[in-house]
Amino acid sequence: MNAVTPIPSLIPENAPFSSEQRAWLNGFFAAYLGVNAEAAADERDEPADPDEDFPWHDAALAMAERLELAKERRPARQLMAAMAQLDCGQCGYLCQTYAEAVWSGAEADMGRCVPGGKETQRKLKELMAALESQRGGPIAAPAVKVAGPLGSRDRPALATLVDAYPLNRAGSDKDVRHVVLDLSTTDMTYETGDSLGVFARKNPKLVQAVLDRLGASGEEMVGHDGEALPLRQVLLSKVDIARPSDDCMLFLAERAFDGEEALQLQALARGEGPPALAEADLLDLLLAFPSVMPSLPGLLKSLDRLQPRLYSIASSPKAHPREVHLTVSAVRWDSNERQRTGIGSCYLADFAKPGDVVPVFVQKSHGFAPPADDNAAAIMVGPGTGIAPFRAFLEEREARGAKGRNWLLFGDQKRATDFLYEDQILDWQRRGVLTHLDLAFSRDQAEKIYVQHRLRENAAELWRWLEEGAHFYVCGDAKRMAKDVEDTLLQIAAEHGGKGSSAKAWLDGLAKAGRYQRDVY
Repeated sequence: MNAVTPIPSLIPENAPFSSEQRAWLNGFFAAYLGVNAEAAADERDEPADPDEDFPWHDAALAMAERLELAKERRPARQLMAAMAQLDCGQCGYLCQTYAEAVWSGAEADMGRCVPGGKETQRKLKELMAALESQRGGPIAAPAVKVAGPLGSRDRPALATLVDAYPLNRAGSDKDVRHVVLDLSTTDMTYETGDSLGVFARKNPKLVQAVLDRLGASGEEMVGHDGEALPLRQVLLSKVDIARPSDDCMLFLAERAFDGEEALQLQALARGEGPPALAEADLLDLLLAFPSVMPSLPGLLKSLDRLQPRLYSIASSPKAHPREVHLTVSAVRWDSNERQRTGIGSCYLADFAKPGDVVPVFVQKSHGFAPPADDNAAAIMVGPGTGIAPFRAFLEEREARGAKGRNWLLFGDQKRATDFLYEDQILDWQRRGVLTHLDLAFSRDQAEKIYVQHRLRENAAELWRWLEEGAHFYVCGDAKRMAKDVEDTLLQIAAEHGGKGSSAKAWLDGLAKAGRYQRDVY
């Protein structure tokens, strides 16, 4: 029998608490901070270095490149390199802190990285197995689990959906919604730059099709997280049936009466198997392997928890007291003769109706916010739904009476159909809230034009703003747009700013000073 690892003493012996109170508080803070004795020892052996660099922390790099850059680092950093590198917060951590929580034993769930998907989940398990064998075995997770306050990820608040109206005009290839949620029945507050976590419900048609294949009514009471809930509710909102885990595929393989089907499911769990099923959801698997007859408790246990979806908040609380606004692109696509729907986006656009309650929480921004100095200038690059936080920034700066200049760069496909928030943006420009507006509609001319082209066209003025202390913000797609914008910024610094080969060091310095901030996904 293994000895119980003691929780380190975090409360001073001379603190005015009884021994029982001190023990309880030690447990509370150990769980909250993800601390246990061996993890604490690890930290003493390798103290944190405030100047430590993370060269792999770049979403544009392939995982193999990231892992190569981290291979000589301590275990938690190797795990960090397997994350999606977006610091999006959907897992409830940042990439660094999620990796540290997994390594310390404070977090057992390796499927929380939504953008990293199965690639991250599989690599985390592989790395943990290899690293733990070197360490001599796993460490125990903290014994104390403390629920967060009401309105947190652990205990979401219940907002009310007011509306989710289209922002695109007729003829657009996109369906972007302006979502309004009422917070007046909650105590939840937010700040400009924060994100909103939404606990979505799956497509009811998909859930019904899964129930039909399982021969279930959906009213069966099943156990989940210590509660007895109807099966339909668990499939709708508790477990991830859009991205079945590898454990789920192995479980289905065990329940397959056909040997060849069992082998194919085992191959899929290894990232191999039929290419047509590489992105399969649970219904795809159940239809593709008809000999599989899963038990309900085993199936539910094998599925990952459904993670919340995070959206950049598109409103300032000063402009919209007791409301929160989102800019959400409804994701729909066809595959294997079925229409698929994005979990969070289509829940808000199609399935939730005005008056419905929506479980939500606020994800703090980690520094992504308008300049604290109202006299400082802000350059905001936000094409497509990346406009969301900058609508909030401009509302906030207008409400505060900020005198600093504002420069917005927005782009999308066609001006006639895809100029999101056009009336509000043009009104800001007319009234001088927006000092400078640059637009890039890629399909309005033969040659595609994007926001990075507008930056290059205005390179000299852009450099003057930066030299005068402007803050530079980017929101949107990490692997293409944000990378192209950063490359352009580096080129401008090298050529117009005379930074040459030191342009990257200059940009790193801008980021450390809080003047280069990104909200990317």
